[in-house]
Amino acid sequence: MHYVSTEKAPAAIGPYSQGIIVNNMFYSSGQIPLTPEGSIVSGGVVGQTHQVFQNLQAVLEEAGASLESVVKATVFIKNMDDFATINEVYGEYFSIHKPARSCVEVARLPKDVLLEIEVIALVK
Repeated sequence: MHYVSTEKAPAAIGPYSQGIIVNNMFYSSGQIPLTPEGSIVSGGVVGQTHQVFQNLQAVLEEAGASLESVVKATVFIKNMDDFATINEVYGEYFSIHKPARSCVEVARLPKDVLLEIEVIALVK
C-alpha cells in the first residue's frame, strides 16, 4: 500500500489519509468542500461541489490518476433536493467519461457541509 498526500487538497481531519494506492487502484477518502487551507467554501451547493472536485483532482493527480480514470464515485449529499444541482456541476467534470456512481442522502456530514464525494480510480 502507498499513502497519498498532497498540500493541494485539505489535510485529513482525522486519523486517515487522503487516499491509498493498492496495486494499480487508487481509493480516495471522501472529499468535502474545504480549501487546502481548511476553510469551508461559500457559494452554496454549486460552490461546494466545485471545491470538492478541485480537491478530488488534486489527490487523483498526486496518485498518478485523473478524473478520466475514475471507475466509481460515491456522492453523499445532505439534502436530496440538491440532487439536480449537484448533477449539473458533476456533469461538468464527468461529461464524456461517466464512471459508475452511487448517491445517497445522509443526515449529516463533517463540518456540516452540503456534500462529500469519494472515488476509486485506475492509476496510470
